[in-house]
Amino acid sequence: MGRKAFLLALGFVFILCSVSYVQAKDKIVIGAARSLSGPLATIGDSAFRPVYEIWVEKVNKAGGIYVKEYGKKLPVELKIYDDKSDMATMTRLLEKVIVDDKVDLLFPPVSTGFLFAAAPIANKHKKLLVGCEGGATKLKELIPRLPYVFASLNFSDHNQVPVLVDLLADAGAKSAAIIFMGDLHGIEYSSVEAPLLTTKGIDVKFMKSVPPGIKDLSPLLREAKRLKVDVLIVNGYPDEVILTTKQLMEIDFNPKALVLGPGGNFGFYKKIFGPAAEGVIGFGAWNCKTPGMKEFCDVFFSKYGEDRTDWWGHFFYWAWLQFLEKAIEKTGSIDNDKLREVFAEEKLDTSVGKIWFDEHHLMAKECHPGEIGQWQKGMFEVVGPKDKATAKFIYPKPPWPKK
Repeated sequence: MGRKAFLLALGFVFILCSVSYVQAKDKIVIGAARSLSGPLATIGDSAFRPVYEIWVEKVNKAGGIYVKEYGKKLPVELKIYDDKSDMATMTRLLEKVIVDDKVDLLFPPVSTGFLFAAAPIANKHKKLLVGCEGGATKLKELIPRLPYVFASLNFSDHNQVPVLVDLLADAGAKSAAIIFMGDLHGIEYSSVEAPLLTTKGIDVKFMKSVPPGIKDLSPLLREAKRLKVDVLIVNGYPDEVILTTKQLMEIDFNPKALVLGPGGNFGFYKKIFGPAAEGVIGFGAWNCKTPGMKEFCDVFFSKYGEDRTDWWGHFFYWAWLQFLEKAIEKTGSIDNDKLREVFAEEKLDTSVGKIWFDEHHLMAKECHPGEIGQWQKGMFEVVGPKDKATAKFIYPKPPWPKK
């Protein structure tokens, strides 16, 4: 065989191998390191997890997502490792799913701090990472250096706290106290809340941090009661939120506005406290009256029950998963570079409306169904901003039910 014939044959073999490789792809593998156990599992189990489970089931029931470069629909397979709510374990397992398991796409970890730690790892490997259960007040400052990182959830200064403070000021609140957990979530929220409250003429009597896992908040709650603050804000996770509510009732302190989160936004909060949840404020917000979400509610309630509903995040997670699905169909690929370009540049139609990400890689605030929610007659109503409200803001909060 001459040299020219040999090279032609070699090229033909290469083409055949390439075609075989493309045809051999039979699924889209999405990997993650998430808190399936430990203190953060309470959030993950009621936040992004049930949403991605519903999405995967829906996609696979339809035969998968059509990927043009493979000429067929590909079902989705999940490879989720338990980081046990430990950040070092999360970062190690995230490297594993990328390097060893060679997954096609990533899902994010649980919490603001974990997302902050995961972002540079995903970006280093040029893997698209869209944050869910985590704010990005600090992270967005790094976005110019992290082009593969996006955030779906609304958070402190995007655009929750400004809306909250306007509601409180318009209602006539004059004083506030802030208790926050000493992690990135608590620090981000309290550092945005305090100056905005002050700017609006609401006197912040104290702002104090507490360690994760604290078992007694009564000294700080008693101090807030002694100071007769109108507004009490507790930036903690579900354990701290539940503890706060129980101890407020025990010491008989009913502030005019009680802001709790994340925790107050979950269906299980209403299940635990029943009528005592009335008037409690949480971040969010959406409900089954939100355009495009009734079908999701029906499916979610039948599969998981209302107690696992996250009236803050579920809209955002459902929206970005649909965006991802549309992006794969639009590019005809699961290539992370191509998908990243769509996330950065495109506006796509979904069942909940047109969705896009802004110049900071955050889901645009125009897409948000609401920023602040409040429990009213057993429903988590959107109360802010006013142009998206499903109910009027209640202030002052009703008294605790009599024992």
